[in-house]
Amino acid sequence: MQNQLRHFSLFYFFYYAALGAYTPYIGRWVDSLGFSGYVVATMLGLWYGTRIIGPPAWNRLIEKSKTPGHWFVAGTVLTLLCFACFTLTRTTIQLFIVMSLFGFFYNAVMPQFEAMTLEALGKDTHQYGRIRVWGSVGFLIVASSYGKLLDHFGNNSFPWLAMPLFIATVAAAWPHRFDPAPLMENAGVRFVELWRRSGVPHFLFVVLLAQVSFGAFYVFYTLHLQAHGHDGAHIGLLWGTGVLIEITMFWKAPKLISHFGARRLMIFCLLITAARWAVTALYADNFGIMLLAQSTHAFGFAVFHACCMHSMGKFFPGHLAKAGQSLMYGFSSGIGGVVGAGLASVMWDLDKGYAAFLASAAVSLLACGIYVFGRNKS
Repeated sequence: MQNQLRHFSLFYFFYYAALGAYTPYIGRWVDSLGFSGYVVATMLGLWYGTRIIGPPAWNRLIEKSKTPGHWFVAGTVLTLLCFACFTLTRTTIQLFIVMSLFGFFYNAVMPQFEAMTLEALGKDTHQYGRIRVWGSVGFLIVASSYGKLLDHFGNNSFPWLAMPLFIATVAAAWPHRFDPAPLMENAGVRFVELWRRSGVPHFLFVVLLAQVSFGAFYVFYTLHLQAHGHDGAHIGLLWGTGVLIEITMFWKAPKLISHFGARRLMIFCLLITAARWAVTALYADNFGIMLLAQSTHAFGFAVFHACCMHSMGKFFPGHLAKAGQSLMYGFSSGIGGVVGAGLASVMWDLDKGYAAFLASAAVSLLACGIYVFGRNKS
């Protein structure tokens, strides 16, 4: 059993290690090719958009298959092939087409793998955190080091430097080619019924706005720091700091929720996130202040996410849990990600990172206000 679980940890490690190369540095690469901020934001918008359509479309494709593990491996191979096409892109349309296909497959396989992981764990779901944390470790190692590699080899090397990680992801998927299909516990559950549950629309709208506020961070943070004189090594260190603190805080979050309550913590997280974006807008040239701002990722992401999971457990107990998670994933990470990237691109064109991150701060404050003064039962 332990050997089997190591295979799951290995896939999480390489999947998120590849994401650690992609998320922080795809914008830097696209910008170096001479494309505008709108193109950079559209690339990330397509990434989030495929989170909405990829998982359900993939699930329908494989739900009746007798060999879902084969589909899973095929999905990672298609992800690799699509990413490899970035080495051939020369025009905006080509970038968008490749991004759409790459995002579709890359975002589609993880929900399937999550279900496979839970199926393998059975009643030992308490071990999930120990497996999933290796994904954060992979992201941390790559995100903190790839900036320096790009400084050394040049921005044009980005697809080639990231390619080995996607190859490793395929290799890590191979042992799962015969994994059984997860049980379909949520058959017959309609999203409309989930949406109408008391307090759900209000809560999901707040979470969506929280995701929107991260738009400038995911799309332009690297470019914003680069514009203020930070090199790849320092940028990588800032990304790595956020992830390292995120990993640490995930272990502490349950105790914090137990002591302070999810509602109070969510309000605090939204307020401190607003402050984080304002500081990022105003003091980007100061590495020490940026390091301090990144440390708040422990609350803005890790604790906030843990509070969301706590609230979702109340909204969607028992057999509704997976369907509820799917609803939140598509609504917040999907739609919120698209809207956040769009807002960030408009603000970036207006006054670069100054406007983009101040707008993010305003959105986070708006989310906090709606959460405090609106009706909610979370």
